[in-house]
Amino acid sequence: MRLNILIGGKAGQGINKISEIVSDVLGSLGYFTFNYRDYPSLVRGGHNFNVLSISDKRVGSCESKLDGIIALDEKTLELHKSELKKSGFVIDSKGFEDLGRNLNIALAGCLIKILGIDKEVLINRIKKEFDNTETINAVEKGLNSEKENFGLKKLNNKIKILSGSQAVSIGAINSKIDVFIAYPMTPATGVLHELAQKQKAYGFKVFQPENEIAVVNAGLGSSFTGAKTMVSTSGGGFDLMTEGFSLQGQSEIPLVVYLASRPGPGTGVPTYTSQADLDIALRGGHGEFPRIVIAPGDPIEAIEKTNEAFYLAEKFKCLSIILGDKHLAESEFSSDREPNKIIPVKVNRKIPGQIIVKASSYEHDEFGNTTEDAKLTKLGADKRIKKYNEIKRFLKEVKNPQKSKIFGPSKIKNFKGFQMIKVYGKKDSKNLIIGWGSTKGAILDAIDGLDYKFLQVLYMKPISDEIENEIKKAKKVILIENNVTGQLGRLIREKSGIKIENRILKYDSRPFTSDELKKEIEGIK
Repeated sequence: MRLNILIGGKAGQGINKISEIVSDVLGSLGYFTFNYRDYPSLVRGGHNFNVLSISDKRVGSCESKLDGIIALDEKTLELHKSELKKSGFVIDSKGFEDLGRNLNIALAGCLIKILGIDKEVLINRIKKEFDNTETINAVEKGLNSEKENFGLKKLNNKIKILSGSQAVSIGAINSKIDVFIAYPMTPATGVLHELAQKQKAYGFKVFQPENEIAVVNAGLGSSFTGAKTMVSTSGGGFDLMTEGFSLQGQSEIPLVVYLASRPGPGTGVPTYTSQADLDIALRGGHGEFPRIVIAPGDPIEAIEKTNEAFYLAEKFKCLSIILGDKHLAESEFSSDREPNKIIPVKVNRKIPGQIIVKASSYEHDEFGNTTEDAKLTKLGADKRIKKYNEIKRFLKEVKNPQKSKIFGPSKIKNFKGFQMIKVYGKKDSKNLIIGWGSTKGAILDAIDGLDYKFLQVLYMKPISDEIENEIKKAKKVILIENNVTGQLGRLIREKSGIKIENRILKYDSRPFTSDELKKEIEGIK
């Protein structure tokens, strides 16, 4: 069973609240949901909509055809009625105009009634947030205006709903973050909001300076004192931070960065999605220095990989970048999987105040004294670049934690290892799809029932040698990315010499829908 329901109207009409309430109710009944948010860069007005996908099994994307439309204004019907299936339903605001701010609550009641869910489940959810007669009357009015259509029954799944922004925040808190520094920039701002709300409860500090240049330099200063520090931004802010990243490379002060991509260049399409910032994540900054780039594909992975990013930044005194995008950051995913066990992150380095510590942007000797000596310059460069092999060797060692001397079963109970790649679908299939990040959900939904396996790349730097082996075993390989040039494909070619000819690239600032992606996959012979 799968339903796709669009909820549309103007900014400020409470569209997100309808999705939130209905998702919560469905999750409490064991149903999986995926909520996609689409909005222009306007504070009020314009045309905003969510597409809420509902299923009795895991779902990570939307489809292009709709089973229902909830229209808070006439424009929603004008724009989306052509996407409605013949059997689809429409709920509009006619008859509810007198409800004012409770209009959206009434329409949530309409949808719950159509889905065939016991009204008490909805009323109990509403009372947790809006326990007043006016709101409950609006719910009742909505429930009484529709007829049951689907008859959804309670399932046994235990569902948790998270956005990518919430998940990155949880991963940072799990890592015992001390300081978070950011300047607001969509779509990275969600993490700033999440952590700002939780700083008192968990005992860390959140600071917003005047711009992104100040963010990265304050972040390095904070980390220099021994504080576990993360900064965040989107592409334009990341550009401004790159000089600071080079300072990190020379000074070796650990730093975690969350980069949430959006379409560029320039201001681009600021409230929509893209995977076009992989290149700058891999290479941003002058000079040559090591870094780690990790791209989670869903919120559970975002929790795990953020924790790994903190651990690796401290262990190797390097730059750890968590690479996401608007689709991952702001969509709301449901899951019945618990994250891996938390990896303790320890600060095991010299701390100012305990001992004299030198950190310089100049080339320096082993004592931190600046130098222009040719031999010492070469030794410094060799030492920095050597970290790549050390990091890669470490990740291979902990891939199988039951055999690992570092993370054996006695170290962290039920630890599953630092997974650089994952393989889904028919494991013995000769048809291979390669993708990364937020495309994961649509790919998994699209290949359901097809003779394909999906190789998800999680670590972009260092990149796994297993990717080349998987490609060589396959007869047909398809690259799927949300960018113009196939940046992961180019990275794979750089590392292996293999060019992936079959490519499905989407770069209109919107994410893939699973049904249209499935047609494109089937069209490649």
